[in-house]
Amino acid sequence: MTLTGREAGIDLLETALADCVAGQSRIVLIEAGTGCGKSALVDLVAERAAASGALVLYAVGAPEEQQVPLGVLRQLVNSEQVFALPRPSEGPGAPSRIEAMQAFCAELRELSLDCPVVLCVDDVQYADRESLQYVQYLARHARTAPVLVVVAGTVHAPAQDPAFTTELMRQPHFRRMRLERLTAAEVALVRGRQEPSAHATEATEATEATELHRISGGNPLLLRALVEEATGREVPESAAADPYAPSAPSFPSPEPGGPFAQAVATCLRRSGPDGLALARAAALLGEQATAARVTRLTGLDTAAARRGLAALEASGLLEGLRFRHPAARAAALEECDPRTRTALHRDAARVLGEDRGPVLAVAEHLLAACAEGRPLDCGPAEVAVLRDAAEELLVRGDAREAARLLELAAHGRGDEHVERGIRVRLAQITARFDPAAAERQLGELLEAARAGLLDAEQVQPLAGLLLAQGQFAEAAALLPAALGEPAASALDTLVDATAAVGERLLQSARLTDATVAPLAQAVRSLICSEHPERAVPWSRNLLEEARRCQAPGWSAVFAALHAEALLRMGDLRGAYAHATAALEALPERGGSFPCAPAAVLIRACTAMGRFTEASRLADRQVPKGLLTGLHGLAFLRARGLYRLAVNQPHAALADFLEVGRLMEGGRVDRPAFLPWRTDAAEALLRLGEGARAEQLALQQLTLPDAQRPYVRGVSLRIKALAGDPKRRTAVLGQAVDALHRSGDRVEAARAMAELGRALQADGSSAKGSAMIRSAWNLAKESEATALCREILPDAPLTTPAARDRAASEATPAAGTTAKLSSSEQRVATLAAQGLTNREISAKLYLTVSTVEQHLTRVYRKLQITSRGDLPTGLSPLPHPTPA
Repeated sequence: MTLTGREAGIDLLETALADCVAGQSRIVLIEAGTGCGKSALVDLVAERAAASGALVLYAVGAPEEQQVPLGVLRQLVNSEQVFALPRPSEGPGAPSRIEAMQAFCAELRELSLDCPVVLCVDDVQYADRESLQYVQYLARHARTAPVLVVVAGTVHAPAQDPAFTTELMRQPHFRRMRLERLTAAEVALVRGRQEPSAHATEATEATEATELHRISGGNPLLLRALVEEATGREVPESAAADPYAPSAPSFPSPEPGGPFAQAVATCLRRSGPDGLALARAAALLGEQATAARVTRLTGLDTAAARRGLAALEASGLLEGLRFRHPAARAAALEECDPRTRTALHRDAARVLGEDRGPVLAVAEHLLAACAEGRPLDCGPAEVAVLRDAAEELLVRGDAREAARLLELAAHGRGDEHVERGIRVRLAQITARFDPAAAERQLGELLEAARAGLLDAEQVQPLAGLLLAQGQFAEAAALLPAALGEPAASALDTLVDATAAVGERLLQSARLTDATVAPLAQAVRSLICSEHPERAVPWSRNLLEEARRCQAPGWSAVFAALHAEALLRMGDLRGAYAHATAALEALPERGGSFPCAPAAVLIRACTAMGRFTEASRLADRQVPKGLLTGLHGLAFLRARGLYRLAVNQPHAALADFLEVGRLMEGGRVDRPAFLPWRTDAAEALLRLGEGARAEQLALQQLTLPDAQRPYVRGVSLRIKALAGDPKRRTAVLGQAVDALHRSGDRVEAARAMAELGRALQADGSSAKGSAMIRSAWNLAKESEATALCREILPDAPLTTPAARDRAASEATPAAGTTAKLSSSEQRVATLAAQGLTNREISAKLYLTVSTVEQHLTRVYRKLQITSRGDLPTGLSPLPHPTPA
């Protein structure tokens, strides 16, 4: 007869006890999952038996005592010191085991003549074999005595002796009961007995009971711990504020190490070594756990593993092969020592690898096996898994974790060629979030490439990384070996590419590890081209895409390029903001790459008159080895421009000449990228060495890049200042025109101011003053405060009244503007402010040809010959809006 349910079980025990008191023998077997209340029932029957005047003998089995002969029997006898236990021996004259069991049974029968005898054995699954034989003998031979035997064991216990249970079941006075876990209704009843919350309602109580049942599985021990943990902590304010929210129960979730986790650990320890091992294996495998995998991981035979898993599920610890709550899973692994945990993770990786399980799951176990700081010897198969898992993580956007996997794979056993390929890929991925760390990884790879140990597939990404770091000379030295082509100047391909070619790549390529370097070079090519304004939207789009990819390293690259493009157009504030963002995106400031945004920031701060901020950046000590790349050259130039602005021409000249030496030595001498000769000439002019300055300017004008408006403009300006004063006005006019076409408003304003002074020196005072005022206005629009102060030192920069007064002084007579149509007046106003024809066409939604026609008519009506003669006080009319 088998009964289930607590109420029925208590009734059965009371009946059995009453029968015993009445002089009848009874045997009751209580079975339940660990923590499900069997010990409580044993204690209950012992308590009531003692209260009824019975003699209670009590014992508890333990795994560590299972191999101690007669250990449980000694507990029974010694619990009340009723008689001495016979000592069977194989020696002559000593009682045999059968005789000892007969003596034991006789002693109990004799005791039962005075009062009923109740034997209680808890955790019988851990009782030693000899003690079980004594209990079996008693069950067979004490049927007529008032003896109640109550044994309690864990259901599906791997250590349970099936012969013992079978022998008990053969007795007519045997009763068997199984305690099931609490139902949801019973959990609600238990919860209702607790002190109700001040915010509780029927809805919240029902929600709490459901959650308690879900987490505990109806295990009374776990439920009690959950309720204790819940009532021992304050209700969260969010739950108190909204007690009706079903998603926010009024009790806290169990935490690792709390009462609930401790109760889980207790249940697992009481489940025995096999149960604990199976629970750990299931916890370790997580979502990948199957019965077969858990069995292989523990090394148990199939039958023992099946019983152990069934026992864990019967206790409510597992649902299928999953723990009901993360705190329970953590508790299963918590007491595992580091060495054992490492071995388990390694074995789990092996088991999953043999089953061709998900590569990410295998990789996680391999990583965890290294968490204790012990080296992990990965074979070729495991290296392949780590590489595949890293690529899968990249698809999910987790570059940092992918890098961790490749770091582990790089230390595995295998072909050296494979290892070098892994390290190249690792550097690529690291560049996504930490360019400085990626740069540190390139040294060994570069040596291997120079030694011819890398193939073309490995050299290409390595060269791309070098290009992204500004190391053009090293990249150029590698690529011919891979491509079989003769080496060319490292900057030639970049600078000489047409805007159309660069934009075709920008339109077709998506941002990836393989394309980040070509896309960055395409943007830089546009910055150096005759159409630098096209680099602004492309760099902005790539910056937004890098941010969507959650790649701070890429974000820093394109923020720096966007800042450089804006600086090239004279947008100082925008350049400052994005250069700052580029530096902030970097986890560390090491390596050569930070020199690129720092260079833009120094130049922007210098032009804006923020000399203190520029000084903090310019005075930073940069190792000489980092100054040989393009980023380092840009930094050197920026530092020189700052020193020139704060009247340190000797120091500035030294920086500019060092830039020239490095550029010439590295075969990257392209003024379209960095016009060091005119920078040095500017410093020489400050030092009174006009002849040397003119020589450098003329030398730059002979180079092919002098056909580009920007290079031509800055070269002509220096040539005019250093050359024949009689030709200064004409040459400066050419410089102004070239710089307007280049799109650089700050350099255009600088040349316009020089032209204004030259006109004044030539006797054209009015024209010169108008030109200087136009230059000042253009510099002020660009927020080039330092240049404004240089052009008109006494002109106020912020006072509205002064602006209004200056505008009224410069306003032409009404009859002058009356000659112009509204369209002509709009074009003339923007041209006077320094905008190029292309910028005017974009602003007014006109074609460039139409702008040129309007300006031709304006020149004729106002009787002037160039845009430098345009009056600065033209009243702006409302801009048209696009259809």
